[in-house]
Amino acid sequence: MSHWLRLNPFASLPKRTATRRTAAPRTKPASRKPALSTDGVWARSFFSSLPAPGRFVNHVTYSLYRPRNAPRHGPLVVMLHGCKQTAESFALGTRIDRAADRFGFSVLLPEQSKSRHPHRCWNWFDPPEPTAGSDADAIASLIRAIVRQHAFDPARVYVAGMSAGAGLAAQLALHAPTLFAAVALHSGAVSAAARSSLDALKVMQYGTRSDPVQLIDAAVCVRDYPGMPALIVHGERDGVVAKINAEQAARQWLRVNRFIDAEGEPISGTRTVSDRGDRLVIDHRRSGRCVVRVCIVRRLGHAWSGGDARVPFHAAEGPDATAMLWSFFRYRRRDAPARAGT
Repeated sequence: MSHWLRLNPFASLPKRTATRRTAAPRTKPASRKPALSTDGVWARSFFSSLPAPGRFVNHVTYSLYRPRNAPRHGPLVVMLHGCKQTAESFALGTRIDRAADRFGFSVLLPEQSKSRHPHRCWNWFDPPEPTAGSDADAIASLIRAIVRQHAFDPARVYVAGMSAGAGLAAQLALHAPTLFAAVALHSGAVSAAARSSLDALKVMQYGTRSDPVQLIDAAVCVRDYPGMPALIVHGERDGVVAKINAEQAARQWLRVNRFIDAEGEPISGTRTVSDRGDRLVIDHRRSGRCVVRVCIVRRLGHAWSGGDARVPFHAAEGPDATAMLWSFFRYRRRDAPARAGT
């Protein structure tokens, strides 16, 4: 906050009977700028995928946070920011580093470059199967390298994203399922519905006019897909990515987890709806375990729920989405027989 001296226009006049007033001492205001956690170790670097025939080298800048209490071979949460965000602003707004300090997981925050997109948007509308040089291909390579280099538990790697980052997180979870134990999507669009930036804008505003189940069947071999626990969080008043995207995405994750058939009819599991005042939560369970959870946050726009409102695209209102995603992630392992945790 800037301060300035208010000049007295009569200061140069001779003093007469007036007595001089001494200004009361002022307490310096506390900083209004959010700060990253200093309890652990931050590292900022870049990763370059190895060249190969027909493959472009994609240089990805990233930040890695390891809390002081992180166990050896501990879990890793990959956080993918949205448009007009950076790795740092996403960490500040979600407070993911504070959650990492509390629960002992590490955080990888890849950052899109302005050379690949002027607004730092991830290209989540790339072809459904990640190709050489695509954002999804580069991020998958980065994750594999980081897990090897720092000896994270490969069975406890999780991916989450906001907006365009949610679109990329979904693409990664759908096409590289052996990398992740679970996925969380905040304010993201339905998958496999866009092939260009123009398509993407239409999908964001209106969802897809096609059957989302048929779209996912065309993009993924459901028969061979190993399943993936999915958390979907969306603002009821989102004016950038319409709420219908959350509803359509939910059907896709129900399909790849084999809760519904190719016609969208239920074939397994149970569904429970819980109205918690500020949010509506829909759980799809199998054998008592939640596999797909949809959380619609009332009165929330296009912003991270329960975040730091001082950071753009984060809102103080609503449940803490960061706490929600770790609660959803924490007991899940990729090599667990049921893949779905508690």
